[in-house]
Amino acid sequence: MKTFDVGDSGAAHEAVRCAVCGSDRHGPYLRCRGFTFVKCRVCGLVYQNPQPRPEDLHRRYGERYFRYELQNDRNFFSLMQLGLRDIGFYDIPIDHFGNRRFLDVGCATGMLVEEMQKRGWDARGVEICRESARYGIEKRGVRIFVGTLEEAGFADGEFSVVHFSHLIEHVTDPFGLLREVRRILSPNGMAVVTTPNVGGFQARLFGSRWRSAISDHLTLFSKKTLRRMLEKAGYRVLRCVTWGGLAKGTAPMPVKRAADTLAKRLGFGDVMLYQVTVDPGTDRSGGLPIDTNSRFGLD
Repeated sequence: MKTFDVGDSGAAHEAVRCAVCGSDRHGPYLRCRGFTFVKCRVCGLVYQNPQPRPEDLHRRYGERYFRYELQNDRNFFSLMQLGLRDIGFYDIPIDHFGNRRFLDVGCATGMLVEEMQKRGWDARGVEICRESARYGIEKRGVRIFVGTLEEAGFADGEFSVVHFSHLIEHVTDPFGLLREVRRILSPNGMAVVTTPNVGGFQARLFGSRWRSAISDHLTLFSKKTLRRMLEKAGYRVLRCVTWGGLAKGTAPMPVKRAADTLAKRLGFGDVMLYQVTVDPGTDRSGGLPIDTNSRFGLD
């Protein structure tokens, strides 16, 4: 079954270049109903081309999307908790980071923000869906900025931890998102990024029928392409974990359990999480390292 997809709704589209290397050389990769994912011939990034314009994309995330998030918020929260436990996040003393400021970007109804508050963090969220943000503010009593991360205008180095789960694949400028997160991270801060893995077993098995090959996902990263973008944006990778061998209902449970175990152990899971920190050899705005003209052979 495909992941929930708000859908295109007749939005205008425009051709885009590869977000990792800037190349416009690409070939068809996944032909889906009404849209196509291409693969960059230079670096291998898979992305939708053409893509909806940012202003049209933002209109997708309204009441219908809120209802989906509200219906599934506890399941999403559980998966985020599992990811954070996988990397030992809760074993790290809060004081290790220097301050207790935690930001969840794309926080939906604010369940993770609420949990972090209970754990002693000065926690905040950012959410573009107004209805979801309002629910978190009114029902959970958490602080959520309604809009994009760039619009929030946080100060340089304001947060010691920035978390964003299943967000980066939705945005038109993923590199810009990573640079903004880099800017607001403290010098010894940590970012946690979770997204579908186009290099995983399920993606390769199902092709255009893969559950994450939907119109709301503009970029489909592999472990390799996301790592390149993270390093280009000014991060040092601490850890990468994956999970999810087969989706529920696609195989008998004993087969699914075996596939899930292997996927996690061998790193070809359906979803991946990168734990990163600031690369001290880069400036706060991100970009290539200060002492290097072309770390990846890019212009």
